[in-house]
Amino acid sequence: MFSLVTYVSLIVGVNYAFAVTPLVELPNGEMWPPVSLLVGFIFVVRDFAQRRVGHHVLWAMLAGCVVSWHMASPQLALASAAAFAVGELADWALYTFTRRSFSQRILLSSLAGAPLDSIVFLSVIGLASPWSVLTMSLSKTAGALLVFWLVRRREMRPQALGRQSV
Repeated sequence: MFSLVTYVSLIVGVNYAFAVTPLVELPNGEMWPPVSLLVGFIFVVRDFAQRRVGHHVLWAMLAGCVVSWHMASPQLALASAAAFAVGELADWALYTFTRRSFSQRILLSSLAGAPLDSIVFLSVIGLASPWSVLTMSLSKTAGALLVFWLVRRREMRPQALGRQSV
């Protein structure tokens, strides 16, 4: 239950952060939301929550969609809820149906979910240039890459210890 509460709380927190954090102007004149760096962590927290509660995480994802819908203006609410639904469902599906190590499932599901989330969000608000999609996708993937690396190191530790004792 704690993992589901944490997951939904992070969704509320990141939606609030998007509303109050100023955008940063990039050298090409486009605007970048620095809060997008946190979104990759939410994809990963969903993976951890699903690891604990299985498919009940879908209820938390639905709650996240509802929260996203109610925390912004109508156009941003639609963009946020649609992006969240598409990105998180892709993340969930890859995590669920890929029979790889936990670290690889974190990486693969985030590599699919983050770009889909970015494409849908930016398309709905009318700002989907290749540069903005790439920038936002890479920002969202950064957190997932960090967690992938940490989890992968932990997974490899028992194998390395096993080789040393031979």
